[in-house]
Amino acid sequence: MNKKLFTYKKSGVNIDAADSFINFISAVSSKKKGKKKFSNIGGFGSISNIPNHIKQPKIVACTDGVGTKIEIANVLNKYDTIGIDLVAMSVNDLIVQGAKPLLFLDYISINKIDLKKLKSIIKGIVKGCKLSKCELAGGETAEMPGTYEKDKFDIAGFAVGIVDKNKILDKKKIKNNDLVIAIPSSGLHSNGFSLVRYLINQKKIDIKKNIFLKTELLKPTKIYVKEILKLIDNNLINGCANITGGGLADNIKRVIPDNLVAEINLNEIKTSKIFKWLKNNGISDKEMLKTFNCGVGFCLIVSPKKFEKIKKYFTREFKPYVIGKISKGKNKIKLNGSVNWI
Repeated sequence: MNKKLFTYKKSGVNIDAADSFINFISAVSSKKKGKKKFSNIGGFGSISNIPNHIKQPKIVACTDGVGTKIEIANVLNKYDTIGIDLVAMSVNDLIVQGAKPLLFLDYISINKIDLKKLKSIIKGIVKGCKLSKCELAGGETAEMPGTYEKDKFDIAGFAVGIVDKNKILDKKKIKNNDLVIAIPSSGLHSNGFSLVRYLINQKKIDIKKNIFLKTELLKPTKIYVKEILKLIDNNLINGCANITGGGLADNIKRVIPDNLVAEINLNEIKTSKIFKWLKNNGISDKEMLKTFNCGVGFCLIVSPKKFEKIKKYFTREFKPYVIGKISKGKNKIKLNGSVNWI
């Protein structure tokens, strides 16, 4: 009598495909030029050097994902930018503390190993790490049949950075009469996509046939590491905020001391086409401001006399501009005026 043999592959988990993917990651990540090599891929753990020029090193750690932006990637069958998003969401949080990104790890969970899809995602992650000048130290790819439906997946990232104790950006450095500076976003970044998708579904819009949305919705999140670290090295900023979920108000107030208030003039906001499109398709001002970055991807809090120097560190596309100031008060944030969506 023949006994039925059970294998991991028959259950839906293909170890050979996973091994092939690991070899691919090792190959693409090791193409980085310079002394530092990505040599940890495939091991049990990752080892990285701590820079020896930092006198009082402090470790900063962040983790994040890209939310339901992955569903847009699935619809458009385009996966080469969400890896950049994944890195950006964590490293842009690191620099708010004044930390330099050191290493990044990713976690990908998927219904079934799809090498073409996964390779495209990893190429984006590698690009994001290069833009952030951090090491892709490792990660995990979990094939999970039964947990995820066909073609479904999720990605998450974890970043570690380092900062000298004397360079940490904390609330104590923010002073009355400081300026609040906006740095433009590259688009939606990676927040608010559940609302975007709901709107699209309700209006029965086929984004595959809509050239504008097809382009805008998968624009990668701007990585601000290069510019912000230069500003920190030159002691040009007192505080900063990464504008993600919760919009301007919820994110700026996280870095404001109890005795001060950031007064934001919404009339000064330079929004972009995708936000105007969303507003004109049935989303209220209030909902826009608490869900999206509305064109402001990152904020700086600086001394007025340093603003002109700061502008020199940015390209024309991401040129900073004043949207408010710090005053004495109790509520931490005050929004004045309204965004011009026209």
